[in-house]
Amino acid sequence: MGKLAFIFSGQGDQHPGMGKELVEQYPVAAKIYEMCDRLRPGTSAQCLDGTPEELKETKNTQPCLFAMELAAASVLLEQGIRPAAVAGFSLGEVAAAAVSGIFDEETGFRLVCKRGEIMQREAEKYQTSMAAVVKLTPEQVQEVCDRYSDVYPVNFNCPGQIAVSGLSSQMKDFSADIRAAGGKAIPLKVTAAFHSPFMAEAADCFAKELENVSMQGQTIELYSNLTAEPYTDDVKGLLSKQICNPVQWEKIIRNMIDDGVDTFIEIGPGKTLTSMMKRIDPKVKAQNVTDYLREEKGC
Repeated sequence: MGKLAFIFSGQGDQHPGMGKELVEQYPVAAKIYEMCDRLRPGTSAQCLDGTPEELKETKNTQPCLFAMELAAASVLLEQGIRPAAVAGFSLGEVAAAAVSGIFDEETGFRLVCKRGEIMQREAEKYQTSMAAVVKLTPEQVQEVCDRYSDVYPVNFNCPGQIAVSGLSSQMKDFSADIRAAGGKAIPLKVTAAFHSPFMAEAADCFAKELENVSMQGQTIELYSNLTAEPYTDDVKGLLSKQICNPVQWEKIIRNMIDDGVDTFIEIGPGKTLTSMMKRIDPKVKAQNVTDYLREEKGC
């Protein structure tokens, strides 16, 4: 019998009302939101009643997504559903780290609040954006990026889908070149050039925040965005460097499958990672947490 993994989503899937069903039906989820409100007043209100524009701001997106994801994971864990491994896409890696046992829930939430503030501050220094490039190989995307001084491939999501970050002033021409190469560039719902050199200062600032955090030994195996391998002892380095380096998501999933994982539960408000899974390996089972819980309740 294969292993189960939790995979935590990143920015882009956020929407008003996320977590509402969890809070209404599961006391353990409501407790997570209460903890988040105590440390950052207004978090649950943003999750449940915030506007799309409000939730799009990185300083809000990150703590709100973390709250929803931690609440969902807590429901599963309370029901005795324990993963053999965890991974998180970008921001999701912080939630995955908390569930792995590297630090406690409050520490994780405080960290993600600082991470969001730092990355928002860096994002406001430049006019940048991101796009998902589809229908091209990594080599083709890299070749087009190489024509521009400030456009970078940053998220290797799945076959035929790679996200890029860059200066907004260069993205229009870049998108035209992608079309000419047979692909398509789809703008993403984020306001910064994440996982690129534009986030180097953010990574340094977050590393300083991590210096004062007491780390514990993980009890669940955690895979790194930076290396696509299970975490080493350099927890602080892996968590900070991923901010300005590409997310090796396809490699992470393939490595998890090679290590025996055949069932994935996506922890987050959407189904982005589940959709990617179908392209990476359609033979494995992948399901969003909300669908999973509804199925378990017979709804």
